[in-house]
Amino acid sequence: MPFKPPEVAKCPVCDRPVYAAEERVSGGHKYHKTCFKCSICNKGLDSTNCSEHQKDLFCKQCHGRRYGPKGYGFGGGAGALSMDTGEHLGNVESASNSYHYPQLQKIAQAPPGQGCPRCGGRVYQAEEMLAMGKLWHKACFSCLLCQRRLDSTSRCDGSDGELYCTVCYNRKFGPKGYGYGQGAGALQMTLTDGSELDGDVMTNKPTVNLQASIQAPPGKGCPRCGGAVFEAEKKQSRFRDYHKTCFNCKECSRILDSTNACDGPDKDIYCKLCYSKKYGPKGYGFGCGAAFLQSDTIDSDAPAQEWSRMNTTTIKASPGQGCPRCGGAVFAAEMMLSKGREWHKSCFSCHDCKRPLDSTIACDGPDKDIYCKTDYGRRFGPKGFGFGHSPTLVSGSVDEQVPNSGMIQPSMGMKAAPGEGCPRCGFAVYAAEAIPVRDRSYHKKCFNCKECAKSMDSTNACNGPDLEIHCRTCYGRQFGPKGVGFGMGAGVLSMG
Repeated sequence: MPFKPPEVAKCPVCDRPVYAAEERVSGGHKYHKTCFKCSICNKGLDSTNCSEHQKDLFCKQCHGRRYGPKGYGFGGGAGALSMDTGEHLGNVESASNSYHYPQLQKIAQAPPGQGCPRCGGRVYQAEEMLAMGKLWHKACFSCLLCQRRLDSTSRCDGSDGELYCTVCYNRKFGPKGYGYGQGAGALQMTLTDGSELDGDVMTNKPTVNLQASIQAPPGKGCPRCGGAVFEAEKKQSRFRDYHKTCFNCKECSRILDSTNACDGPDKDIYCKLCYSKKYGPKGYGFGCGAAFLQSDTIDSDAPAQEWSRMNTTTIKASPGQGCPRCGGAVFAAEMMLSKGREWHKSCFSCHDCKRPLDSTIACDGPDKDIYCKTDYGRRFGPKGFGFGHSPTLVSGSVDEQVPNSGMIQPSMGMKAAPGEGCPRCGFAVYAAEAIPVRDRSYHKKCFNCKECAKSMDSTNACNGPDLEIHCRTCYGRQFGPKGVGFGMGAGVLSMG
């Protein structure tokens, strides 16, 4: 049986056999490596930029020039977009053999009322667009007036069953008049006789309030127009649901939102300014003259009313449990605390100068009353040189003065029990001024050396065997070693 060599594919360019070591594949055909280039510009090709058309190789640019779309925007001048045969580039295909692109919408007509509303053709899933419950071709999904392509975010459904862009919709169905591109005419509105004013022309087209067209049961609709409020247009107040366009101030009709709406006691909504005018405090500093501060409604026709302050003693508390200043019951909204006692906010003031206080500047006195810092220092603080009195530093009371003299008798308040007070002065020592030594506590100003009265602190105080405190020098002199080298001359070193 004679030997038959295997068939070898031939290169479409040079019609010679192509072997595996030099082959390049494109479009199911094998080419030589040297023949694998563009048939127009002779540019070398590879698998990433090669385009094949009927065994002819092209780069992407030449393939687009010969077989791609022509016209404005495609390098073909300002002509209309078209598909030609490319005869000027060497394509000899006749017009009869050129590609034909059928108009599928006209070929596949749908039954009446079931096809595309624009062209009437059958709409398949790959090209469908949904609007107003109907299917549209993607190419037909455009504005009726300006032919602008639309999508689900930019379309407007017209009342005539057609699609419009936002500009054309507003021009055809939007409000007319001054500020709406219609000249200086009056804003279109409904007159009392049911006619409509459009510029200078009177028409009988009634204006329809779409929100109020569906009325709700009494007491359940929008408080402004009475229409039913649906979820897409709902704005909520504390008591009722409003339309978004009806959510405005009852007095000045200012548009509101959830951040600046105020719910009034009449279950209506107001802006902050109108709410303050109607329900806010009146009086000096609130646009009502120099009268006392009060909360009331000012009515020019109403008779003059007496200005009054709130009486905090209306509700009396149990003995020892109410406000220390007035004796009335103290509730949480007006409570101020001091040393475990509850005060009214209006009563929380200095006992002497009546200055209003707060928790940062109030001082609790030993008489269980409250003072400002100035009056507390004047009553219970130190007296003497540097404290507005004569040059002897003492601690005393303003009331305890020597007759016919500006001097103040020394006084520290109440004496402590024997062995419990300050070892220096004998008065009680409180935690804010206590310096403990062994089992006793000193006042900060009494913490000094017994011998030389030098002021000390916890780092340089020495506890003596006499149960007193001394500075280091006096401690060494009184209880330290004596003799040569210790300030006692050339005697023998001794302890005594």
